[in-house]
Amino acid sequence: MNIQKYMAFVKAVEYGSFTRAAEALGYTQSAISRMINDLESEWGITLFERGRSGTNLTSDGLKLLPQLKRICNEHEILMMQVEDLHDVQSGIIRIGIFSSVATHWIPNMLKFFKKDYPNIDFELLLGDYTEIENWIIEGRVDFGFLRLPTKADIETIFLEQDRLLVVLPEDHPLAEYDKFPISEILNSSFILLEKGAKADISEIFEKHQISPQISFTTWDDYAIMSMVENGLGVSILPELILHRIPYRIITKELDVPAYRNIGIAMRSRESLSLAAKRFLDYLSYRTRE
Repeated sequence: MNIQKYMAFVKAVEYGSFTRAAEALGYTQSAISRMINDLESEWGITLFERGRSGTNLTSDGLKLLPQLKRICNEHEILMMQVEDLHDVQSGIIRIGIFSSVATHWIPNMLKFFKKDYPNIDFELLLGDYTEIENWIIEGRVDFGFLRLPTKADIETIFLEQDRLLVVLPEDHPLAEYDKFPISEILNSSFILLEKGAKADISEIFEKHQISPQISFTTWDDYAIMSMVENGLGVSILPELILHRIPYRIITKELDVPAYRNIGIAMRSRESLSLAAKRFLDYLSYRTRE
C-alpha cells in the first residue's frame, strides 16, 4: 500500500535515518529502504542521496516532502475518525509544549486524565512558540500550548493569564520594594529569556521604550534563576515557571501590567481524534479549577 511507503519516506526525513524511521514504524531497516526504493522506481526520481555520512534529501525529495506530509497527516486523521466511530478509547495524543507548561501543568493533568483513560498514550514535544506553531500547521502535533494571540490562522482556546515577574538576588537594593519600577531595569545587568521568536520580555521593553543592558541571553529559565542567585544580573520570567524553585531569589511584580496569555492552538478542533477532544475538554476544565 502506497501510504505505508509515504510514511516511510516522511519518517526517514523526520528522523534523518532509515534505521530510526524503521524503529518508529515497527519495520526493519531493510524494509524501509525497500519502500523508499520502490517509490523512486515508481516515480523515476531519486529521493535520497546515499553516502558514508548517511542519507540526505535530494532537491526532488524536498519538493515532494510537503505534499507527502499532508497525505500522511490526513491518513492519520482518517484512521482516528474511524476509531472514533467505534468509540475506541485508545490511541496517542501528540502535544506541543513549552518548558513552564511541561514542568507545572502537564504532569498533573496527565496524572488525572490517565486515571480515566488509561489506554490513551501521549507524545510530548518540547519547543518554543515558533516551533510549536509550525508543528501545529504541519500536523506534527494534534494541538499545542502557545502564547496568544498567534500569528498563524489557527483555532485557539484561551486558558490563563500568566504574570511576568522580575527576578532578583536576595541582596538586591530594591528587594524590599512592593513593586519593581520598570525604569530600574536600566540600572542592572539583564539576563534575557529568549529563543526563536521574539520574547514576551522584549515586547515589554519595546512598549515602554526601555533598552536594558543585556549581559546574557539564554532559552533555559532555570539557568537564568541560577545566574540571578549568583548576582550576575536581574531578569523577568513567567510566574508559572517560578513555582517550587530551589534557588535563593526574590520575585517582584512590575509597576506596569506585564503578562502573557496562554492558550491551546490547533488546526481545527473538528479534525481532532475523540481522545484529543476529550483531553482538551479535561484540560480546559482543570485549568479553571
